Amino acid sequence: MTKAEVISEIAAKTGIEKADVSATIEKFFEVVKNSMADGENIYVRGFGSFVNKRRAEKIARDISKNKAITIPAHHVPSFKPSKEFVKQIKESKKLTA
Repeated sequence: MTKAEVISEIAAKTGIEKADVSATIEKFFEVVKNSMADGENIYVRGFGSFVNKRRAEKIARDISKNKAITIPAHHVPSFKPSKEFVKQIKESKKLTA
């Protein structure tokens, strides 16, 4: 499902115009990105958490030059679904193993 499809579905289910739904979703994503860039985590009860995970410094290999390089410590964004979210996916009848 694409962002446009999500916007269309929300607009159809709520009766809100697509332009308003689109603007709201864009602002939500902007808030999430800016907050995480500022080092804040975002917790949405019943849905999940957007958190920054720290990656330690490590030694890697540049195979084209056959040389060891150091990758500095850094943070990467991560999403952890809530227990309710995971339970809903596990119990879904449309998903099969």
